Amino acid sequence: MTFLTPLAALVALAALVPIGAVLFGRIHVRAARRELALEAPSRWSAAWRLGCGVAAIALLGLAAAQPALTRTASVRERTDVAALFVFDISRSMAASAAADSPTRLQRAATAAVKLRAAIPEVPAGVATLTDRVLPQLLPVSDVNGFDGVVRRAVAIENPPPTGTAVVATSYAALRQIASGNYFEPHVTRRIVILLSDGESNPFDPGGVASDLARSHGYRFLAVRFWNANERVYDSDGRAEAGYLPNPAGASIVSGLAGSLGGRAFSESDVGAAADYLRGLVGTGPSVRSGALPSQQTLAPFVAGLAALLLLVAILPPSVPARFRTVERRRLAVRVRRPRGARADASRDVTRV
Repeated sequence: MTFLTPLAALVALAALVPIGAVLFGRIHVRAARRELALEAPSRWSAAWRLGCGVAAIALLGLAAAQPALTRTASVRERTDVAALFVFDISRSMAASAAADSPTRLQRAATAAVKLRAAIPEVPAGVATLTDRVLPQLLPVSDVNGFDGVVRRAVAIENPPPTGTAVVATSYAALRQIASGNYFEPHVTRRIVILLSDGESNPFDPGGVASDLARSHGYRFLAVRFWNANERVYDSDGRAEAGYLPNPAGASIVSGLAGSLGGRAFSESDVGAAADYLRGLVGTGPSVRSGALPSQQTLAPFVAGLAALLLLVAILPPSVPARFRTVERRRLAVRVRRPRGARADASRDVTRV
């Protein structure tokens, strides 16, 4: 167990002031009880409530120190396989059903995180695609690092394409993966996952297939993000007149996947894509690559227990009605009063 903010436990010292006030008040209560000849409450009850109050204060100090359980899990990494997620970041991937709806690229990022989680032991990297392929993250076994890059670093036209074509995407650029040192030499199974809307300039599928051939260890799958009613919206929420969805994208992606001996999926079939990806990964040798620490903070549970004990210490004990009646009669007998006023005082106390 570790404490994330140990010095914050000193906040419990602030409770010394109200504790002192309570103890000072008890002196006056005892004096008044002697004057009225009242019986003192049970010592066990008083000690129990005081103990609950002290324990509550101590637990609040402990909660302020933020105790946390730290666990370390070993991480294993496959040595024979790696994956590269290639994101289409052309302007068309900014299309969405409405100005405030998730864009194609945002939906692709969510799907990539799910697909990555399906192969946790496989090193995975990130690259972007327009008319060229550029690396964002070389394949690593750090799943959290992968998710962070996908969520924060992958953005529309960042970097922008080099050409001036109306359609910036060109699947011919995928051939650069073979010469880009994206995979370690010892990796014998190299999986390329394309996340795109299928809107590409004309290209030669045979040329891509020759460079990313299965005989070279490459495996391929694609997930297409596209709907016919989607438009690209500007910062004012107006649809850009220069963009219209291309329905031929489905056949383009399917043709590319077929030429590479892989499969293409729609965004509604991410679960099936994950199953296919696990099949491509298969089984193989792995090594321990390090340890993955995790923490679970206990502060909310400690603070909740402190609040419960504080309620026990503050709330008065419940007394049944029949015992309250008996107690009033006992008070009427025990109260000391002058002889001449005994009868009137007795009646007044009885009416309490």
